[in-house]
Amino acid sequence: QVQLVESGGGLVQTGGSLRLSCAASGRTLSPYTMGWFRQVPGKEREFVTAINWGGASTYYTNSVKGRFTISRDNAKNTVYLQMNSLKPEDTAVYYCAASYFGGTGPGQKYDYWGQGTQVTVSS
Repeated sequence: QVQLVESGGGLVQTGGSLRLSCAASGRTLSPYTMGWFRQVPGKEREFVTAINWGGASTYYTNSVKGRFTISRDNAKNTVYLQMNSLKPEDTAVYYCAASYFGGTGPGQKYDYWGQGTQVTVSS
């Protein structure tokens, strides 16, 4: 079992930045592809970005390309999401997830999920 805990969410103005963290416990994250997703009430969960188990491959949904950066520190068992130039439409609950040796594409299925952290971008 892998337990994932997100942190770093909050309220920020349009154009601001936030850095989300996803800390894992229970097992090393080294063999897991890690993804970030977001969900707005009443809408389906949306894939945001993923990084493969080695950190060499990443994938971003078009709406965040150039603004968000995913990274990982396997020694700290933590994955990060740096979010810059935030927009009101980025407002959502952000979740991290782990997929054992999974791919980074948006259709990848994930094995473990965190509880989410709220990000609110004010206009």
